[in-house]
Amino acid sequence: MHVFTRSDASGAAEIWAKFLGKKQEDLLGIGVFGDPGILEAVIKDPLGIGYYNLNYAFDADSDAPVAGATVLPIDLNHNGLADPDEVIDNRTAAVDAIASGRYPSPPARTLYLVTRGKPTALAQNFLLWILTDGQMFVDASGYVQLSADLLAGEQAGFSPSSPGCLY
Repeated sequence: MHVFTRSDASGAAEIWAKFLGKKQEDLLGIGVFGDPGILEAVIKDPLGIGYYNLNYAFDADSDAPVAGATVLPIDLNHNGLADPDEVIDNRTAAVDAIASGRYPSPPARTLYLVTRGKPTALAQNFLLWILTDGQMFVDASGYVQLSADLLAGEQAGFSPSSPGCLY
């Protein structure tokens, strides 16, 4: 088996290491730059294995794993088997598992946007756009949408009647 890992600092490597109870610098393997590089290396090597972000694992048009790659299950209940609910063979199933919390964090992770101080003007408008009109681009960009409850709570922070109103 040939293990491919990120040669560059990355969130994917950091989170994968955390899932394994390690730090990114503890990951061993053949260093490859970027998610596309690991995907290409794994596809070209019949004995290759690696990790990369969700939006590189599945073909956007077919919902299936990228041609030549297989998404391996994670034995979440530690029974030594790939149980049916642990097998993720299409992007829709992966997104559903992450969104519902069935797929663990890590390796799934929440991404945050932060500002220096209270956002104003352009930054505030951008954050509001993300929470409203920008939501239509989340799935196509390879990310998992916020739950309706979480999204509503975040949007409430932008309401003029909210005590924590950002504008």
